[in-house]
Amino acid sequence: MSASDLDDIVRGVHAFVDSVVVPMESANTGLLEDPRSLYGTDGKMVAAAQALRRQVRMRSAEAGYYTLFASTKLGGAGLGMRALFTIWESLYYRCGPGRILPYDAIGHWTSGPGLILENVSQGQAPDVIDDVMSGRKVMCFGMSEPDAGSDAWAIRTRATPDGSDWRLNGTKQWTTNGPTADFILVFAVTDDVERRTKKGGITAFLVPMDGPGVSVDSVVKLFGEIGGKEAIVSFNDTPVSHAQIVGDIGQGMRLGLSGVGIGRIYNAARGVGLGRWALERSIAYADIRMTFGVKIGDNQGIQFPLAETGMELYAASTMALDCADRLDSGIASMKELAMVKAYATETWFRAFDRAIQVHGGMGLTNELRLVDGFMQARIARIADGSAEMMRRAIWRELRRGDVQIGARPR
Repeated sequence: MSASDLDDIVRGVHAFVDSVVVPMESANTGLLEDPRSLYGTDGKMVAAAQALRRQVRMRSAEAGYYTLFASTKLGGAGLGMRALFTIWESLYYRCGPGRILPYDAIGHWTSGPGLILENVSQGQAPDVIDDVMSGRKVMCFGMSEPDAGSDAWAIRTRATPDGSDWRLNGTKQWTTNGPTADFILVFAVTDDVERRTKKGGITAFLVPMDGPGVSVDSVVKLFGEIGGKEAIVSFNDTPVSHAQIVGDIGQGMRLGLSGVGIGRIYNAARGVGLGRWALERSIAYADIRMTFGVKIGDNQGIQFPLAETGMELYAASTMALDCADRLDSGIASMKELAMVKAYATETWFRAFDRAIQVHGGMGLTNELRLVDGFMQARIARIADGSAEMMRRAIWRELRRGDVQIGARPR
């Protein structure tokens, strides 16, 4: 895809958000901006808000934006990693934190059209793929468990044979989108010997959230919020058919790790986009806020931290684009993915920390939306692989002899 074609898509996404999403936000500010209205007493997002998100997804699917990263065989555009970074980065930069609806305009890899859907068997209920591609229904990603976070091979959820089918038993935790999803991708042990050798033995199943034996035990609420997007989901003798296997039996971890790689590019895009949003607002504020008779932007104590943010965002963006190009070229890039995820999310965190400091007391208010971006960044430094695990992965690859540092060799 040429740069001009990608620019056209970016402009199209922005136009869709401006013409379709923003009016919906404006008409529903009381619902979307007040947590007491947005979440029910059970911690789940209320039905009215879910309906608005569904409407955005479906209208975006009709316009061709929601399925940009689904394969062409499913009717999507089949765009790659450079496009994924560019489109998500531009959307987060344009819309900023503290908003919900704009980010439903693009299908996320864990919940919408993408890698997971490409591996769903046609033997599933025939409307599953259509429901997800159209935006009517969404999925969630059930890998993490109470005792298996960074060490994904330690999962205990089991799928035991039951005739020609299976029975699922176990618990998943930190399941983003879990409280309101229609389907969950469950990673379960099907061969413990293979799992212990880390060669396989884990299989992915796509399970309806309203199926027998499936329950949302609780909504995980972060930073003192009254509701949340994460859930603890349990399975008690949940029956699943062979047709519900996603990908190849015993090779679910390969599928999961491929998805996590996409998630790291996505989080880099989110961090760079939101970081740029925060930086621009900090510069504008520093140019109007007066103390002791001068603009605070005239003080090096303000200039230097914001200059640092600019340098770091440039580095994070350059790293992410290089890594995306590697992935689009089929080059194994485990070390680079870990570098990008750690550096971009830490840059994002520092960008908002500095922005709040520059804004002083105003930076702590909900009105400026800086706090939401800060909290998102703090979560992202742990989600999809903590900064410590990223450094561990980087060291492992360096020790194995992968000491190539820099732009992709030509």
